[in-house]
Amino acid sequence: MSTLVDLVWLIPAFPLAGVLILMAMGRRLGEPRAGWLATAMMGGSFIASLLVFVGLIGHEGDERETVVTLFEWVPAGKLAVDIGFLADPLSITMALFVTGVGALIHLYSIGYMHGDEGFSKFFIYLNLFAFSMLMLVLGDNLLLTFLGWEGVGACSYLLISFWFTDEANASAGKKAFVTNRVGDWGFLVAMFLAFLTFGSLQYGEIFYDLESNGVAAGTASAIVVLLLVGAAGKSAQFPLHIWLPDAMAGPTPVSALIHAATMVTAGVYLLTRMSPIIAEAHSWVPDLIMWVGLGTALMAATVAVAQNDIKKVLAYSTVSQLGFMFVAVGSGAYVAAIFHMVTHAFFKALLFLGAGSVIHGMDGDQDIRRYGGLARLLPITSMTFVAGWLAIAGVPPFSGFWSKDEILAYAYGENKVLWVLLLATAILTAFYMTRLVLMTFFGPPRWADSEAEATEDKPHRHPHESPWTMTVPLVLLAGLAMVAGVFNLPFTSDVHFLGNWLKPSLFGNAGHLPFGGGTQWVLAIVAIVGSLGGVSAGAAVYIRRRIDPARIEHPFLARAWRIDETITNFMGGPGRRAFERTTQFDEQVVDGAVNATGTLIRRAGTKLRVSQSGLVRSYALGIAIGAVGLLAWFISRAGF
Repeated sequence: MSTLVDLVWLIPAFPLAGVLILMAMGRRLGEPRAGWLATAMMGGSFIASLLVFVGLIGHEGDERETVVTLFEWVPAGKLAVDIGFLADPLSITMALFVTGVGALIHLYSIGYMHGDEGFSKFFIYLNLFAFSMLMLVLGDNLLLTFLGWEGVGACSYLLISFWFTDEANASAGKKAFVTNRVGDWGFLVAMFLAFLTFGSLQYGEIFYDLESNGVAAGTASAIVVLLLVGAAGKSAQFPLHIWLPDAMAGPTPVSALIHAATMVTAGVYLLTRMSPIIAEAHSWVPDLIMWVGLGTALMAATVAVAQNDIKKVLAYSTVSQLGFMFVAVGSGAYVAAIFHMVTHAFFKALLFLGAGSVIHGMDGDQDIRRYGGLARLLPITSMTFVAGWLAIAGVPPFSGFWSKDEILAYAYGENKVLWVLLLATAILTAFYMTRLVLMTFFGPPRWADSEAEATEDKPHRHPHESPWTMTVPLVLLAGLAMVAGVFNLPFTSDVHFLGNWLKPSLFGNAGHLPFGGGTQWVLAIVAIVGSLGGVSAGAAVYIRRRIDPARIEHPFLARAWRIDETITNFMGGPGRRAFERTTQFDEQVVDGAVNATGTLIRRAGTKLRVSQSGLVRSYALGIAIGAVGLLAWFISRAGF
């Protein structure tokens, strides 16, 4: 294997070095040097990812995989875990877009966080998050992946609640942390069961044992369902999706980094990595993954229609798009899932950063009802945002069309009802994103550009374009959102670049369409008509006013189907009382039994202590009595 591949350890090393340097010197470096250092570390990580990619691409098929072990981490009997990095097409694909998009978000943050008191601390958290995410995707075993998994969870708490003096931000951080812990329980138990079954946590050894000896379908099903619980927590699937919309309280670069390009894709990555075990599970298990994804996608799309916070719209859009990826995983279309993950990273990071640019220009206002007419005042932001809108809406030739159309095609092959519902979700996506764009950038201004015009409903604003550190990432991401579809074109196998590249990592479980090219063309045309129909419907409602928007923006949808409220009410009512009863049981019964045992032994010891007088003649008398007793016992046993 090429020596370039041996440089895989450099990929997480750069952001880790950034963390250590900024912890030691961040305050002295100050603004903006601390930000430039963190950005340079991410740039170095991206270059290292490119070098490893070049090293891998020079080899064929199964040779595109190597493990670089640094040292033994956990030597505990049969459990031996190394700090080792797995360089294969799947992990390096993840590393490339995590570091590439991450570097652009770091650059954007230099302008966005200008003047913030915690400037250097923010970049420590960003670099630490990137390091954790790279450990997650590059680890060669489940325990190292879990280390990164927990690391991104902790960093998400730190970043979401970065402005913790605001109670909403602090609560959002805690909510994300606690909800993710529920999912992490599933990952942890799945890891225990995998070790019990295969005797190892290393991916290579697990898959080799699986291929050689097989595994019971029930055991495989249990492992996958537990992994699904973990994946649902990180990737915000129903019912563990409730943390992600509230997480928008954090700084906008955090929303782009965590909720577009990196952390929320961890669940999809984990299920894809464990695809050989999914193939051995009962047939209802991938169906469960598929229908959980569909339900989440459809529910979140309906909720996004009625949101008025620009970041909340994008948050529910992220939940919905992750649902598409879960549908792909459940359909066995792992390449389609990764393809949509990559394109989604580009256009959703673009949309979040574009939203941050709008919020920056509107002096912190996030309510789209107070926007309008911003296209001429924020020209770069508006043009790049439109590129992201067309990509997520599925309009060809933008990248979202190619990846979403591939998932729809696999859904059609699996179940026609599934396809219809997923197509409806895609149409809703085009509709609510059109609503967002039109209400933000077009139509009459709903803000005042002078104090004389300002009212409560029309507050005083001076919209302005963002600095170059914020607009350059927007332009680069817009370019990627437009052309990334070329990574995996459907016309012939020769242009199925991503599929051919990922094939060695998926152990043959890449999925195959059960119909010919003619049907695929018809499905593509239907998808295009649906997307354009969604865009036209949005224009009819929000530009031509053919329908009153209030009839669509139902309060039930604005309140997210009241799922969050229901969970909150339960946890604050019956749930809280149940926890209090559990605490009472623990204190009075469990701790009571332990304390009672200790008290009994202490009292018995106090009574027995009287017999320990310290007098030798008393001890001699005791020995004599004991000897006579033993002699009497032996005589009685002898039958004399």
